[in-house]
Amino acid sequence: MQVLRTILLIIFIIICISMVILVLMQEGKSAGLGAISGAAETYWGKNKGRSMEGALVKITKYLAVGFIVLAVILNLNVF
Repeated sequence: MQVLRTILLIIFIIICISMVILVLMQEGKSAGLGAISGAAETYWGKNKGRSMEGALVKITKYLAVGFIVLAVILNLNVF
């Protein structure tokens, strides 16, 4: 059981480091004064799900779910 706990802990650390890197790679969400004039509704704003930024957001969501699940599993003291 200790081997399984070690493997899960290594995966947990990899997820933590990956999440930090992905969050730092993302753009800021504040639109500033550009939102007043409608500059936020450009082509890239409408198709954000297909862009690199959209992919980073999706990957971050999946890693966050994995982070929470592994944190709960590692905290159960079953191992």
